[in-house]
Amino acid sequence: MAGLVVLAAMDRQQVTLVRVDEVTARLRVKLPLRAAPVSGRDWAWHVIDIRLPGTVRADAVLHTPTLRPAGGGRIAVDLPHSRPAPPTTASGHRVAIGFDWGVNTLLTGTVGRLSGQGETARVVTDDRPLIFDATAVSAKLHRLRGHREHLAAKRDHYQHLADGYGSPHLARAELLDKAAVLQVEHQRVCARIRHLNQALAWSAARWAIDQSTALGATVIYLEDLTTLEARGRRRGNARLSGQVRGTVADAIRHLATKAGIAVVTVPARGTSAQCPGCLHPLGHHPAPDRLEERGRSWAHCARCGLSMDRDHAAARRIVARGLLAQSHTVTERATGTRTIRTTVEGTVRPVRRPKKTTRHLRRARRKQAAPPRPRGPRTTPGKGHPTPSRPTGPHQRHIPRPAGQPATAPAPAVAVAVAVAVKTSRRMPDVRTVPATTPAGVVQRPAGHDTKTPAPPGPVPGHGVPVPPHPEASPAWRGRLSRETCRRRTRAAERTGFHHVHATEVHHLTPRFGPHRDATRPRRARKA
Repeated sequence: MAGLVVLAAMDRQQVTLVRVDEVTARLRVKLPLRAAPVSGRDWAWHVIDIRLPGTVRADAVLHTPTLRPAGGGRIAVDLPHSRPAPPTTASGHRVAIGFDWGVNTLLTGTVGRLSGQGETARVVTDDRPLIFDATAVSAKLHRLRGHREHLAAKRDHYQHLADGYGSPHLARAELLDKAAVLQVEHQRVCARIRHLNQALAWSAARWAIDQSTALGATVIYLEDLTTLEARGRRRGNARLSGQVRGTVADAIRHLATKAGIAVVTVPARGTSAQCPGCLHPLGHHPAPDRLEERGRSWAHCARCGLSMDRDHAAARRIVARGLLAQSHTVTERATGTRTIRTTVEGTVRPVRRPKKTTRHLRRARRKQAAPPRPRGPRTTPGKGHPTPSRPTGPHQRHIPRPAGQPATAPAPAVAVAVAVAVKTSRRMPDVRTVPATTPAGVVQRPAGHDTKTPAPPGPVPGHGVPVPPHPEASPAWRGRLSRETCRRRTRAAERTGFHHVHATEVHHLTPRFGPHRDATRPRRARKA
């Protein structure tokens, strides 16, 4: 029997697939009982219940699968499915995210909002960079590519030596065996590079879609890869062209279609050459404190004083080109990809996004939620005098008296001292740490902690700070772990799938920022 049974080549008389419930599908297929069936007796109906994974939604349409024997009497099912994608428009967008294929990082983006219409339209941003830094993984891929080229060169060298000896020579077989071993190793390294590129690309695409969904963006603008081809001796572009940009773009389009987000490419030429604030030529430098040197990582504008990462500045230009020229979007009939070939330049202005409500808004909301005040004079029962506007001195403040002491007896001086010490400002902490000295003469700061002993990790016990229980690490995890045994999940691994990828966390913020039509201040999204 064949290793694969492609059921797509069969008609409905031989295979049927129905959905029993949301998590189960029933496959009824007619398969032969022998390798070379002769009559109808050699065929029999088989009923297979397929357990659907969580990625297959209830509204998905199931298609004819492919069966693969998995060993142990089990069958692996490759089940294709499709579902209707929400429609997306090419224009009419107000909030967008622009991503730049960075020199320092894999993806660098920023969110932009289109304010105004017609000639008064302009793009504003909250000036928060979105960074997907895969430097460690890119370095690993670079080392693997170098190793692959070395194996290929050595394999070709052995093959050339074997061809020079001729057929009857004894050393020819030995050289061919070495070349075969190198060929197998070369294929293994190529598969490793291919799998790592694909995993990194899909991880970056999921991160980009999560950021767009959280910020309420309806379109993603990317640089057109056809304008980023290497020319001449520009080794930098040649190295970057060999990365996973094409796979990342395809993955972003696939995931954005499922999320109802449009993906449009814009011209990439000149995005890093001009300032996004004033469109003046930018100066490129190695670092913000080395503006007198020429480099590639940092951008500085001599006219308006803009100083930021080069990729972040390019992302501003990309989102501005997309939002201002979205009426020139062209959709290709063959592939369905959308692109903008007309360049419309415009400035990008950063605006402040408030992180929390003001005191006036908090008081207004509290007043609306409070119960109605009863009518009549605002008096407190049992209160014979009004509350003074200022606190009185300690000699007029009521001082508590000890039990059993008559009211006419004067209060002791100790009580007055206690009252003075208790009076504190609300800006003053209730507990203050002071230096203490042990009987041995060792100064401890703060009290109770020795400065010569290294402090344990976590919050300092005492002063009302609870210490969470830290389970003791097992002896197997102590010390430095090797690459083969390190399998612990970290926060970066849970977000991106890689242990050495640093990406901006996804924050669900409101996209309502920037100047509004009624000249009001932007509001914060209400908590759910």
